[in-house]
Amino acid sequence: MEPLSLVLGVAGAVLGVVADRFATRWPAHDEEHPPGRKADWRTVVCGVIGAVALGVLPLRFGGDVLALAVFGAWFVTLIVGLATDLDQRMLPDELTLPVIPVALLYAVSGLNPLVGGGLVLAIAAAVLIPAVLYLPSIPFGAGAFGMGDVKLLVGVGLLLGGDRALGGTLFGLILAGVVLAVLLVTRRIGRKSYVPFGPFLILGA
Repeated sequence: MEPLSLVLGVAGAVLGVVADRFATRWPAHDEEHPPGRKADWRTVVCGVIGAVALGVLPLRFGGDVLALAVFGAWFVTLIVGLATDLDQRMLPDELTLPVIPVALLYAVSGLNPLVGGGLVLAIAAAVLIPAVLYLPSIPFGAGAFGMGDVKLLVGVGLLLGGDRALGGTLFGLILAGVVLAVLLVTRRIGRKSYVPFGPFLILGA
């Protein structure tokens, strides 16, 4: 393992734990999700995902400093978003909206190694994937597939490009299906229970 990967992996683990603790206070909580939750399995999940996410950056992008900076910053927002969605079932606009213009500029510039010459496909993925998932969920009401998930997927499409965005989204949805099936069979949740999709989409990304 490269030294930088090790350093970033440790930093990612720390970030994940801090993000989990931060999510117990921000954004504003309600009666259903009171502030001040003690460390639990979500703390561990955020720490592990943070370590893996930041640790693989140098292995994927090597010496591309701009890519390391852009995707590193994005992964930070994803880790914090993972923490808030697990804690409050919420992906705040402060984490998803700023990603979109930066991702678009990065893609248009031709400097994004994951998009390259596939700008049209990246934009198509940023528009179509969220639409295909969100529109059918409207009849089921709030909580089925949230606007936070939509904004998240716009950024995913622009940063990962068409093929990777589609593959990552499918992976996230399949993972969500497997986890939900297990939770239903073990009666940890009911058929009307709300389970956030954001964490699965973040893992897919």
